[in-house]
Amino acid sequence: MLGYNTFVKYVLPLVILAVLVVAVFGVFKYGQSLKAPSVESSSLPTAVPVTENNSTKDIPKVAILAQNLEIPWSLVFLPDRSILFTERPGRVRHVSADGKLQAEPVFTVPDVKAQGEGGLLGITIHPKFNENKYVYFYYTYSGGENTLNRVVRYKFDGKTLDERKVIVDAIPGASNHNGGRIKFGPDGYLYITAGDSQKPSLAQDTNSLAGKILRVDKEGNPAPGSPFNNRVYSYGHRNPQGITWDASGQLWETEHGPSGSWPNCCQDELNRVEKGVNYGWPDSVGDSVKPGTVAPVAHSGRDIWAPSGMAFLNGAVYFSGLRGALLVQAKINGDKVALSEHFKNEFGRLRDVVLGPDGLLYVLTNNRDGRGIVRAGDDKILVINPNKL
Repeated sequence: MLGYNTFVKYVLPLVILAVLVVAVFGVFKYGQSLKAPSVESSSLPTAVPVTENNSTKDIPKVAILAQNLEIPWSLVFLPDRSILFTERPGRVRHVSADGKLQAEPVFTVPDVKAQGEGGLLGITIHPKFNENKYVYFYYTYSGGENTLNRVVRYKFDGKTLDERKVIVDAIPGASNHNGGRIKFGPDGYLYITAGDSQKPSLAQDTNSLAGKILRVDKEGNPAPGSPFNNRVYSYGHRNPQGITWDASGQLWETEHGPSGSWPNCCQDELNRVEKGVNYGWPDSVGDSVKPGTVAPVAHSGRDIWAPSGMAFLNGAVYFSGLRGALLVQAKINGDKVALSEHFKNEFGRLRDVVLGPDGLLYVLTNNRDGRGIVRAGDDKILVINPNKL
């Protein structure tokens, strides 16, 4: 038998070490069980393009179009049904019409500052792309000691981008509240969402580009009928990251609410946007609406959506949730909406939602943006069949 001193000196440390290893492993496995996705990538089918030989009824509820991406932020369809999308570090990637991801980037935008929420963000094409080949980007850069954003235009020849032109410059930026969504509206003008750059008072200054939705022509000039004789379309926004138009041409917008403790927390917004209107930030939040400002159509209350991209389809707007890790469907009924949630915590952080020419929803995950839990195959382009939600 071992003596007491021998046991204490040699055996007891090994026993303690073994107990610690088992304990640490147990905590790790418990944490992993809490964080693990409920749907594994391997269980999802590969997306099959809708053709004349099939229909959306033949498409599964969720499929993967592309994976192993690095923080894809925005996506746009070209007329031939192929896709261009941005990755926040500065890369422009291409997916062919038959669903094949090109291994190498089409282009890397120079001078991108990929820090915090900044980087290469929004992408869109001109309504007359077949004629002019114009592709537009919103990205973050360093302007001396300041963080700024700009919108640039290139021509896409089918292989690469050239003929760069700065359209809108020196949009205030910061590590957070950077906005970044760009889309052409049904009126033919370019709409740009700009965050308050972590300076809330700028959202109320109609001479500043921060905390606004901007509207410009294809060259970056203020669109005719500007309410403030500049590029500002609406103001009082905190961090707008999603815009879309319904069947009547009405503009809708998603916006991040404030952080902190209740009652100042959360209340992410879905807004029905009109020209020249003040949406209240930082004076109005959620149901606390001061005179002269407009309340959101819906907000998240104590929950958090952290909403980003959005699309309209069949009487509803669909928008993604980052921290909320979900897809929200908002059925429009006049000035009110009925909300329903889909895929809560199944795929992690969702960044953009785009309606494809095939009637399906194309959704980007953002689990590699430094705030998510990286899952097998992240990040991805998911294809969601709205008929099966």
